[in-house]
Amino acid sequence: MRRGEARALHPGRGAPRASGEEGSILPLTIAFGVLAILLVLVVAAATSLYLEHKRLLSLADGASLAAAEALPLEAVHVEEGRARAVLRPEDVARAAADYVRDVPGKGLDDLRIVRATSPDGRSATVELAATWHPPVVTFVVPGGVPLAATSTARAVFR
Repeated sequence: MRRGEARALHPGRGAPRASGEEGSILPLTIAFGVLAILLVLVVAAATSLYLEHKRLLSLADGASLAAAEALPLEAVHVEEGRARAVLRPEDVARAAADYVRDVPGKGLDDLRIVRATSPDGRSATVELAATWHPPVVTFVVPGGVPLAATSTARAVFR
């Protein structure tokens, strides 16, 4: 060794250590593990939210289509040689409620019809609402999020 060199070699201990580099990487490993688990939970919650909203939108689409097609025969009028349906809001509301009640396996929490009407007599508009709950509740993902979906379908004769 040279003169003035501060390092000492210890037999059987490998390379010498510089001062201030003592410690463990265990806390860093634990922190990254917790971060990875939180990231997985957030991605799972976001995926679940997306799928539930798509299910609610699909249910609203079906309800508006059922409401647009569920009209009594006396609601059909012939004008200028063309058949035209005139939807009544009460018929739309009844058909939408029947569809939402009869759909199997909807599984949405707190599902309700916010609005089911026919604003112009030709189209049926249905707005549904529900509450989404994440698969695992954590401090970064809220316990319940309100969802809403609106769909409009038009009754047309060709």
